[in-house]
Parts: sequence; C-alpha cells; structure tokens
Amino acid sequence: MSDNFARVGLDSVQVGHLRHFINLARQLPNQWDLMKGKGYGQEDFGGYRFQLAYMAYALALTHRHRLPAAPGVFKPVFELLMEKILLPEVWMYWRDVSRGGSIFNAHLAADYHEEWDPVRRDNIMYSAYVQSMALMYDYLFDDHRYARPGSLTFRYWSYFWGGGEKRFEYDQKSLNDHIYWQMVESGFLGIACEPNCVFQICNQPAILGFRMHDLVYGGNVADEVTRSYEEAWKQFGRIGRNGHYHVMLSQDTKTVRENVGRAPWVDAWSGALLNMWNRDFVRMHYPEQVKDLIKPGPDGTLSVVTSPRPLVMGQTIVSDDCDFGWVAAWASEMGDAETLGGLLAHADRFMAPCWADAGLYYPRNDQSEDADGNRTLIEPMSGNVLLGYARLNVPDGLWGLYNKPWDRARFQEPAITGVAQDIDVARACFDDASNKLHFTIARLQEAFGDGTVRIGNAVRRGLWALMCEASEVAHGSGSSVQYSGAIHVQAEGDDLLLRVPKGFSSACAIAFSSTA
Repeated sequence: MSDNFARVGLDSVQVGHLRHFINLARQLPNQWDLMKGKGYGQEDFGGYRFQLAYMAYALALTHRHRLPAAPGVFKPVFELLMEKILLPEVWMYWRDVSRGGSIFNAHLAADYHEEWDPVRRDNIMYSAYVQSMALMYDYLFDDHRYARPGSLTFRYWSYFWGGGEKRFEYDQKSLNDHIYWQMVESGFLGIACEPNCVFQICNQPAILGFRMHDLVYGGNVADEVTRSYEEAWKQFGRIGRNGHYHVMLSQDTKTVRENVGRAPWVDAWSGALLNMWNRDFVRMHYPEQVKDLIKPGPDGTLSVVTSPRPLVMGQTIVSDDCDFGWVAAWASEMGDAETLGGLLAHADRFMAPCWADAGLYYPRNDQSEDADGNRTLIEPMSGNVLLGYARLNVPDGLWGLYNKPWDRARFQEPAITGVAQDIDVARACFDDASNKLHFTIARLQEAFGDGTVRIGNAVRRGLWALMCEASEVAHGSGSSVQYSGAIHVQAEGDDLLLRVPKGFSSACAIAFSSTA
C-alpha cells in the first residue's frame, strides 16, 4: 500500500494543498486569516482546533504514505501547528462551555462551574487533539520535546482583568495518562465533549493518541481501551435503526441520541476515524450509509445532501457542520475512488478553488446553492483542510498509520531533513535495494527563501552521485564535493546541502556506494 504511493509522490494539486497547510501554519501567532467560520466563540466543528489537528493528521498521512523520506518538509510545520493549538484563542471557549446550560445538560448546570484548565475534565474534543498530535510528532520524527515537563502548557494572562496568570502544565505522558484515567472512570464509554455529552467521534482521536503512545513507549494501552470500549458500547450499539452512526450518549441517563436526520458529518467523521481500529465494521456499513448522503450532479460530479439547520429553543443554530469535507475524507479512507473523484470534481467546478502563495484551498462560501441548485456551501474546515486531507490521504491511510508501525531504521536512512520556505517537494523516498534517495523538488519564483535543501544521513554512506533528469550534476566522498551546473552542493558534517536556483524544478536521485 504505502510503498507504491511513496514512489508516486504528489501531483501539483496535492502539492498545492500541502503548501496551503504550510501557509496557514506560518501565520503569525493569533493570526487566523481564512480560518474563521460562521460559528461564534470557537464552539463548533469548524473551530481552529479542528483545522489545526486535521492539518497535522494530513501531514502525518502524507509523510507516512507519500513522502516518507522528507521529514524536513513536515517537522517544522507540525511544530507550528502545535504552537497554535496551545494558544488561548483555540481553547478559551471551554471557560464558558464548561459551565453547561445547553439542552443536553441544562438540568445539571447547577453542578458545573467555570473551568479554565482546558483538559482537566471533559472537553475531549480538544484534549485528545493535543495528546494525539504531541505523541504523533514524537513517533514520526523521533523528537521527544513534548515529553519534557511543562512542554504542553496552557496559559492565559490579561493586563486588563483577571489578576494573575492562569497556567496549567502538562506533557505528552501526563496528558496521555490523564485522558486514559478519564476513560477508565467513564467505564470506557468515553469522555464528554461538552458536559454530559459523550460523542463517539470525539473519542477516536484519543484512541489514536493511545496508539501513538504505545508506538513510542511500548505497551498495549490502545488495545486495552478499544477492547473495553467495544464491550462498554455493546448495550447501545454503534448504529441506529436507520443504519447510521449514533451521535452521542448522555452520561447521566445513558440515553443514546440517534442520527435521525442522517446528518452526513456524523457518519463520515465517525467512519473515517473508526476505520483505523475497527475496519471490518466500518466497511460493512459504508456502502449503505454513503448512499444516503450523496447526490449526483452534472457530468459525473457528486455532492453531499445538505442537512437543514436545526431549531433549538426557537433559535436556528449557526455553525459549520463540514458535511462535504468529511464525506470526502471518509471516501478517501475507504478507497472509494469513484465517490471521492465525484466530490472533488464538484468542488473544483462549484466551490471556486483558489490559488494563493502557491497554495490551493476553497474559500468560505455561506451560500447554500447556486441558481441551478448546485451546492456551493463550504466552510473553512472543509475548504482549508478536509478536501486537502482527502486528496493527500491514501486508501486505509489512518488504518496503515495505526496498524503498520514504521521501522525505526528509517531514521538512519538518507532523507530530506530540511527545506527552505521556497522549496516544494513532490517526491521523496529511499530505495534500500538500489541504495538511492529519489526526490523531486521545485523552487518557487516569488516565495521568500534561499532555495536550500538539506539531505541528512548522506556523507557517511561513502561515495555518492547526484543526478537530476538523468544527468550527473555533483558527486563526492566525505567532505570532498565536485559539482557542475546550477546546483551548488556542499558537505556539512553528515549532511549534503543543496542550493538550487529560482525556477528550478527537477526529478533527482542521489546514488550511494560504500565502495571507495
């Protein structure tokens, strides 16, 4: 599975999505251009935390399955996403949501209080993303920075009000343990998002985090949790009488809320994540579920049935459900190329794809349909993240990340360990049999950067030769380097540092030989 995709790499559209993730991640702290949806207060499914987390997941899937020899493309972007998800603007909603008062917990609100620590209780729709992202980073890059005490600290202070600083210190191990014990205390039914509301969907990222923890530290926490979770949910079932996933469980009454309206996001989000550890079950139900959620359009395009906005307490809910993006992400995980292709064709035709700073996205549009009845509604979560996620993913992408551990020997192989901001990488894989690192790079004309590409684990392998478009452009051994043409090459320790001119675009390979 992954090896074939790794050799294929990325096409120009996929590179565009990846570049857009990079552009968003590189925005200044608390700058959220293009990321604000319809909802207020970061409470709904289009919130910053979801966009940041699923960009990180998409980076992980792309690195694991498509560009395995390019950690330098992904690692610095992952770090920026981690910085952003810890910002108060991302988690301050919990100070208010923690007090309760919704229709699902109003009768319990007297027992709730304002909670500043965003991971202390409930709020698995945030805590699990911080947990899974930190542990995923460690697993992918063999960097333990988020294991340091206090490395995951939530802090807020205002000059204008509130007195002293609010500060809550965790790290990837203490946060993982905290979430695990919350799961145990729930009887493995799951941890609440907003008070009293346990969503199937929101507990899946925590399970992914447990698996990443096991891959980093050893053990079988993920197996224990999924086994116990399955047993706990037997009395309720995962799926309702209409064949669609249950939305949530009320903690106090143990009452299940069925997906009576067949909201697409419920099935698609659940199915896309559950596939990582419950694949047979997900695949058994997928064909009938997805059939209810999509509708045909012109020229082979497919769209997603739009759910009516619900009325609650006489108010129409204003929020982003991200139906279209989640169905696309689900189809990608299922390997349903026909459905995914139809959805992406619809997006390209009716959702105004936009290229900016070499990145591709679909800008927010609150209008439901055009004059001909074609869906045009798209939210930042779908347009920034999920459609890119769907294009970059591979069939069973999350399943492969979860179930096929990456050999740690990869950390000793030649790889692209650093790139300048003006470099795009479309292919990067090391072929152990031929002892070659294959990569395709392009330097953007207008972007800021110095055009450098760093190749790690290179010099100690002995003789090497750099070929671009089948022509040798450099060769060397140890600190000795000879190069010709437009690419400047030098040795720095065990690295080779390449500097390419503006406008450069080429498929290259470095062939290594231990023979002197």
